[in-house]
Formats: sequence, C-alpha cells, structure tokens
Amino acid sequence: MWSCIKDFFTYETTKSVVVKSWTIGIINRVVQLLIITYFVGWVFLFEKAYQVRDTAIESSVMTKVKGFGVYNNKVMDVADYITPTQGASVFCIITKLITTENQVQGYCPEVSWSADDTVGLNISFMFNLGIPTGRCIPFNSTVKMCEIKGWCPAEIDTITTRPMMEVENFTIFIKNSIRFPTFNYTKGNFLPTITDSYIKKCNFDMVNNTYCPIFRVGDVVHYAQQNFTKLGGVIGIKIGWVCDLDKSDDQCNPSYSFTRLDAMSQKNTVSPGYNFRFAKYFKMENGTDYRTLVKAYAIRFDVLVNGNAGKFNMIPTLINMVAAFTSVGVGTVLCDIILLNFLKGAEQYKAKKFEEVSDSPLEPQKNGLYRSQLSLRQHMMRSSDSGAFSIEHYG
Repeated sequence: MWSCIKDFFTYETTKSVVVKSWTIGIINRVVQLLIITYFVGWVFLFEKAYQVRDTAIESSVMTKVKGFGVYNNKVMDVADYITPTQGASVFCIITKLITTENQVQGYCPEVSWSADDTVGLNISFMFNLGIPTGRCIPFNSTVKMCEIKGWCPAEIDTITTRPMMEVENFTIFIKNSIRFPTFNYTKGNFLPTITDSYIKKCNFDMVNNTYCPIFRVGDVVHYAQQNFTKLGGVIGIKIGWVCDLDKSDDQCNPSYSFTRLDAMSQKNTVSPGYNFRFAKYFKMENGTDYRTLVKAYAIRFDVLVNGNAGKFNMIPTLINMVAAFTSVGVGTVLCDIILLNFLKGAEQYKAKKFEEVSDSPLEPQKNGLYRSQLSLRQHMMRSSDSGAFSIEHYG
C-alpha cells in the first residue's frame, strides 16, 4: 500500500535526448512536413477553418409554369395541368388523365374485375370503389357483379392513355431568395447582370446559361437522367448556396443540380410513378350533387434549397493554429516508438530517456557545486559498431 502511495506522488519532467541518426531524423522531418501540409492545405485553405460558418440558411421559393398542351383534343393551360395552385416550392405538372364524369351518390355494380362475387367484393375494398352491400346485381346481360354504395358509375382506371407530349417544352420559372442570419447576409438567384431582355429569351443549361432562372421541363428531366416518356415520379431541383463572404459579393452565386427523389419506385412494379385523384363538384337544377372524378398522372417537382456561408473570425483561427502546432509533436511520439522498439541501440536510448531520481540530499563537491544522482548536465557521445546512432543527453 505504501509503495502505491509513493508511486502516486511522483513527478515527471521533460528530458531532452538528442539522437544523431539519419533514419530517425528523416522520419521526424517527413512526419512534421506531412502534418504541416495537411493543416495548411486541407484545414486552412480547403476547409477554411479560419472562418465561422453559418449553415442555418433561410429561404423562400416562388415558382411559375408556362406552356400550352393538347390532351384528348382539348387545349390545356396552366390552370388545367398545374396542381396545387402554382407559386409554391412543390408543384405537379399533370401529364395524363383518366376521367370519370357525372358521378352521383347511389347504388351500382362495381367494375368488371371478375365474374366471381367474392373476388369482386374484395377488390371493392382494395380499390376504394365503394361500400359493398353484399348483393349481386347484373353488370351487363351476361355478368353479375357485387353491388356497391358510393359514387356511381364506378371508376375504371385501367384505360391506357398517352401522356401530353407538349409538357417537355413547358418552362419553370424559379425565384429564390436566401438569408444567412449569422451574418445578416441576403442574396437572390437574380444576379445583377440579368436583364428583362435576357429573362425573356434564356433557358437554363449547364454550359452557357448557368444562372438563368427559367428551366425547360425536358431539360430538367434529362439532367436528372430520366426518360420523359416513362416518367411519372418526383424530380428534385436543388439550389445550392456555398458562399465565402471574405470575397466580393458577386462571388456568392447559386448552383443548380437535378435528381429523382423517388428512385426506389423504379425498382418495383407496385404503385410505380406518381398519381393522385381529385374531383370537381357540381349541382343539378334539382339540387342533386354530382362530380367529375379525375385520376391524374403527374411529374412532381420539389425545389430544395441548401447552403452555408463562412467569414473570417479570430477564434477558430487561433484554435486551429494551436491544434496545428500541437499536432507537430506527433512526429516525436512516432520517432520514440521506433527508437524504443525497432532500431539497434534501443536499450541504450531507454537508459538515457528514462531515469529515476530520489529526493536524497545533495552532496557538496570540491568545486563548491552540488550534484544529485543525476548530473545537471551530461554529455555522452557513443557510437555503436554498426553506426546506428549517437546520443547527446541533457538531464
């Protein structure tokens, strides 16, 4: 117990041992050079660790779609194919429709999925055609189907239709404003160089018009690596703001990228693509309600904004400089491990590096100086037969 207490109340001080070895010297300087290069090149220049960063970007997005298409011999404009009402960061462009007109509340046979009454009963629940009554009624002159209570006639959504191909040439106008609250910095995707005449004729592309806020639907689908004729899903239009506020204001500009957000739906056949239903309600002269049910297949666009900004600040600069200087000492640790375990003469190095000194009284010397068991200064020069290293020892 007493031995443990004595070991606890000990003090270790730094001891300098100069090892004259080419091998150790080269390893030490190479490790130090790598550490300095890492901090200067990666931490300070690339990662800009001398800056305070703001990632809590505040953003607003306004959108507008333009274009005319023809579907089932009807001309369709924005009010017909955009839902919900345009202007938000998430909107749908309808590409094809299945319409069931003049539906009224009542009793009717379900859709002719099967002549078997039990199968029809199950499908009624599965496809939300209505509430089954449990009776079988004639569907036509030869087939009887389960009766349902609901909106009649029941929807038939297995009709094959072609998409409205004019959608490819529709344009999406995006107006984005952002703010970094830490620095109270605001910016928009309308650059100072953009003019009214430029807006009227430009379309975004990755080479010549990288800051044009008008996007052709066909180009967006292409940049997302999708096939328009087979598409029915969710496309993400991502706006990235990465700003260095130590530079001039015109260096803080948006970057656009495009991706399909529901990529998993491409890998299965269950509920592929994107579709939804909505109804338009009317009232007859006698007060009876009726509706037109629409099943819409659409491309949904999500405009996503992200980014961060950085600006010089003394506190992170000092913290990372101290970390850099401290990390240079890793070279010493590595060289000690090599010296103590792998090179010839390791025992000699251990003997000079680790010594124990007791608190015995100092003994007077002839020259009037005092010396403990460990000399205040020791100079030893030894060379092994192999020339491994020599040691200058300072106690």
